Order: sequence, then structure tokens, then C-alpha cells
Amino acid sequence: MSTNSDDEVYGVFEEMVDQQIDDYIESALTKQPKTRVYIERDREVGHIQLWQDYFSENPTYTHDLFRRRFRMNKSLFLRIVERLGNEVPYFQQRRNGHGRNGLSTLQKCTSAMRMLAYGRAGDANDEYLRLGASTAILCLKNFAEAIIQVFGDEYQRKPTPEDLQRLLDSGEARGFPGMIGSIDCMHWEWKNCPTAWKGQFTRGSGKPTIVLEAVASQDLWIWHSFFGLPGTLNDINVLHRSPVFDEILQGRAPKVKFKVNNHTYRMPYYLTDGIYPNWATFIQSIPLPQGPKAVAFAKRQESTRKDVERAFGVLQSRFAIVKNSALKWDKEKIGKVMRACVILHNMIVEDERQGYILANTSEFESGESNRSSKVRRRESVNVDMLNIRNLVRDPQIHERLKIDLVENVWAKFGDRSD
Repeated sequence: MSTNSDDEVYGVFEEMVDQQIDDYIESALTKQPKTRVYIERDREVGHIQLWQDYFSENPTYTHDLFRRRFRMNKSLFLRIVERLGNEVPYFQQRRNGHGRNGLSTLQKCTSAMRMLAYGRAGDANDEYLRLGASTAILCLKNFAEAIIQVFGDEYQRKPTPEDLQRLLDSGEARGFPGMIGSIDCMHWEWKNCPTAWKGQFTRGSGKPTIVLEAVASQDLWIWHSFFGLPGTLNDINVLHRSPVFDEILQGRAPKVKFKVNNHTYRMPYYLTDGIYPNWATFIQSIPLPQGPKAVAFAKRQESTRKDVERAFGVLQSRFAIVKNSALKWDKEKIGKVMRACVILHNMIVEDERQGYILANTSEFESGESNRSSKVRRRESVNVDMLNIRNLVRDPQIHERLKIDLVENVWAKFGDRSD
């Protein structure tokens, strides 16, 4: 009797399983594929609204509001839009299969600039510019690459002889003949650093960071930028990996000659903080100045060295994406964003340079003063790299130059407190 009951139970289960299999096969055959959810954003309305707000003959928002929201003058932004629209295929407006225009060049560039300027998420521009989050992120990626491709050679160039002469004139007017800028490092926090790399990019109990080494002049132009090293490295570790002296070591840098306290020197230098080594190309402050001359020199050096700190501050306030934590996973893409921000920063500096220069260099520009610092183009590149490297790191030249600069600052400014 029990055997027959078991057979009946197994039979019921078999029927249930067979029915479930049949139902599954039938549903799989009749199931319709999911269609993509399409949002009609009326992108033409977004372009018209953007044009009327900022670019028409009588825009809704004034020039000052444009400068605040786009971080640059309207003429400079339109020049960028024109170049990208003409030279980069992604930013050219195209028609789709239905003959409808896609996003305009203005919409794409504005979306990328808003993300750089405010550090916002990709979907923050959806309601106003009428483009989705993935499209906004793609705009930012292509915008950074396009800025590097179109403007990188001009606005991330090494100083030409004319640039060096202007830098030397500015340094001499401030009491430092032969000085061509100040150098320092900045850390950019990397929020989405891969777990396997966190130990390499984290110092102590802090957050993972990526290091930017930069050289800046008084007008806040960034002449050298080296980005990508892990945050566990200090300034000296970064210096030993940096290409900042490659032009000099390879004999491609213009020749520089200047006089300080009746002594002639042939290698320019940077102002630094105390962590940098005592090389002929670095001049630090005096930690515990004794006497009026040392006090005057320390005060002047520390105020002049702040050029690079000012440049970092302006870069971060101008582009909040650099001030906030980096959200991307790919370090190469983060590096492109940083490089694009530096190039845009230099473009804005060139457009507004007169507002950043504090020293009076009119006597040099008018030719009324005999320059003690002169630059000549280098005719040959056949150099002894080891000998030049030893000159760059010579501590004796460093000490003699520092003593001469102390005397020069005292002779030029005396005990003035400014």
C-alpha cells in the first residue's frame, strides 16, 4: 500500500515539474525584449535657452556673472568653442538618422566647463543643458583631451628666451636677479583609489592622494607641471623623479647670465621652502634669521615664494573639481583632467595677466635700464650632462649665491617692511 502511495506522490511531482518547464519555455519564447527607456529632453530648447542667457546681443546675465560661472571672459570661452568646433569631430554638431540636430558645441563645452568649475556630478546639468549624465561625463572626457590636443603645445610650453627674459626682469625688480619662479607640490585627494593601491597613495592615516609638482611665476602662469606620483612621496622624492631640469641637463635650455653683488652666475634658480636641498638652482629662506639683513631677506624670500602657493589656490578655487576629491577610477583620466585645468588656467592668466602682476617692470620693458640678467639662445646641444648635473647640485654655488642675494636685497630694499 505504501509503495502505491509513493508512486502517486512521485507522479504528482513529475507532473508539476513538467508543467513548470513548459511554462518557462513558453514565457521565454513569448517574452518581449526590454526596450531602452528614452527621455525626450528637447535639446534644442536647451541650446536656445543657453544662447539667450549668455551669448545673445542682450543676454539675460551680465559679463560679470558669465565670468563667475565660466571662470573666464566670454571672448576667451568663445575662442575655445570655435577651435574645438572646427578641429575636434566630437564637438561638431551632427544630424542623426531622422535628420535632427544633436547637441550643439556650446552645450557640450558648457557642460564640461560647469563640471570643471563646480565639481558637480554629470546629471547636475540635465535640466538646464538637456543632456544625460553619461553624455555629460563623455563631454568632460573629450573636452579634457581636446584642450590638451589643441592648446597644450602653446600653454604648457617650456619658457622661450623671450619668456625667460620677462621672468628674469620680474625677479630682478623684486630683488632676486636670476630667479625664474617658485616650485612646490600640491596633493589631490583620490576618493575612488583602487583598494590594492591605497597603501601606495596614502600617507599615514590620511586619504589617498596624487601629487602635482609645479613651477609658477608672479603672474600665476604655471610653467612646469608634473602630475601622477603617489601621495606617499614627499617633495624631495618627487623632485628626483621630475623632469624639471631635463632641458638644462640635455643642453636645450637657453643660456642665462646674471650678476648679483658683482658676481656672475650662469644658471637660474627657483625659490623654495625648507625641504628642498641646497642646490645651485634652489634658494630657500633663512629659518632663524639673525640680524637685519637676514630678517629682510627671509621676509622678502618668503613673500616672493608664495607665487606658487597663490597659483595652487587660484587653480583650486577656479576649478572645484581639483579641490574636491577625484571620483574617477582611472589615474590616466584624472591626469588628463588636471592637465586640462592647468592649460585653461594659463589661458585665463594670459587673457587677464595685467591683473596678476604686482612688481613694476616698466623700466625693463621700456629699455631704460641695463639688464644684469640676459638670455641667449643656445646654439649647440653637445654638452657634458654629468658636469651640468654637478653644477645644478653644487652646494658651494648655492651658499655663495644666497650670501650675494642677502646683500642685494638689503641694498635694494634696506629695512623696508613691505
